[in-house]
Amino acid sequence: MKGERTVELDRPLVNNQVALDGLTLDRYKIESVVYGNAKVVVPEDSLLRVRASRERIEKQLKDGKVIYGVNTGFGKLSDIEIEKEDIAKLQLNLLRADAVGVGDPLPKPVVRAMMVLRANALAKGFSGIKEDTLLLLVEMINKGVHPIVPCKGSVGASGDLAPLSHIAIVLIGEGKAEYDGEILSGGEALKRAGLKPVVLEAKEGLALINGTQAMTAVGVVALNEAERVGLAADMAACLTMEALQGIISAFDSELLAVRPHPELEFVASRMRNWLEGSKRITHQGEIRMQDAYSIRCIPQVHGASWQAFNYVEERLKIEINSATDNPIILESGEIISGGHFHGQPIALAMDFLKVGAAEWANISERRTERLVNPQLSGLSPFLAVDPGLECGLMVAQYAAAALVSENKVLAHPASVDSIPTSANQEDHVSMGTIGSRQAREIIHNSARVIAIELICASQAIYLEKAENQLAPATRDYLERVRKICPPLESDRAISEQMEELAQYILREDVLQ
Repeated sequence: MKGERTVELDRPLVNNQVALDGLTLDRYKIESVVYGNAKVVVPEDSLLRVRASRERIEKQLKDGKVIYGVNTGFGKLSDIEIEKEDIAKLQLNLLRADAVGVGDPLPKPVVRAMMVLRANALAKGFSGIKEDTLLLLVEMINKGVHPIVPCKGSVGASGDLAPLSHIAIVLIGEGKAEYDGEILSGGEALKRAGLKPVVLEAKEGLALINGTQAMTAVGVVALNEAERVGLAADMAACLTMEALQGIISAFDSELLAVRPHPELEFVASRMRNWLEGSKRITHQGEIRMQDAYSIRCIPQVHGASWQAFNYVEERLKIEINSATDNPIILESGEIISGGHFHGQPIALAMDFLKVGAAEWANISERRTERLVNPQLSGLSPFLAVDPGLECGLMVAQYAAAALVSENKVLAHPASVDSIPTSANQEDHVSMGTIGSRQAREIIHNSARVIAIELICASQAIYLEKAENQLAPATRDYLERVRKICPPLESDRAISEQMEELAQYILREDVLQ
């Protein structure tokens, strides 16, 4: 369980390579390719499965079988048979017709994750792709050819058709791609990377675009960021407790054992460890009997968010190594048209992550309010050095409130909506890609809210001259915070420092 944090974010790779075998890919390996310099390879046993799958397609065609999406139209047009001489053109037309995404381009890390995930799914050997087509996709990843993929246009049911088409069309030398910092035509980007386009044959276009890799890619990138945000939330809560002389008694392990949700104890145990040695933490009855819920209920609230995190991680772990296209070419030789492209398992999971991440921000903003409100904290109003002449961090709390309110709108579940497509053939869709994008936006907003809490806690500790009373772990993290945003000696603009700290939270593990 990630609530327990038993797994390090960085795992050693053999020869700095990630094997795409359709079985063993995980979010850590994806991150090493997306943000690091790890290369991807397809092992020989996976290539054998890919070749065998291709041979099954070609045999069925040779035997005159009618196969959905191979020698038929797509969706509502699936009852229209395609002449043999037009089979290759069918695949080409599919990519051109489906590359209809709109909106801003997806960030490069997400595009790279999409490519890795699609290649991994194809390497399972159930899709009928040619080996050369798969290997071109792999080389694009390794050589840094990044298709331009508009972020909107997928309903998340017949696969992420539009976004994946914007990747696939570059393989045939069309569309647009970024290479070496320059936006080029797909053909020119391949040429500069020393690569050649492929000529698609039967089923290959469909194999490239019929899958859940856009929503899963955004989900994986977002989940890795959410893990760091959750840990930063736990650390921010520690520093706020020290600033406000919070009561540690509510985090007692024996107390928590009577309500044995494991994530509650994971949070409390982590915070007890981080607060070990603090002279600012109090016990029940020393100063007051109880803290407000935003302090006293941290294990219950943060722990529930970690429960959401753990559920989403399990769903993504399965999806990362799944074949999600249609039809599926089984090892028995049967080719069956099913519904593995439907994004509902990921759609529901990402909506759950939205709620869990939003709650980290929700309770964080309430702790920030307790820090800046003199009626609640007993500290200088709004943590100003010279209140009245100075506003201090008054409006920083406004910013946190605005972000939390925005998160509440974004947290509305995308998966409860469905708009039929393809003349009602595809009459239930998941909207999972929308949910994934909203989840990442919520996670980024939550990082900003937690950054504001950290800055406020830092300022409160500065005003209390309490640095030497902190626990060693929290003092170390406070120093990291202050390198980005030093305490305010008078009013100054800190917008850029707030954003820089938020980005630090998103990319750096608290435990490292």
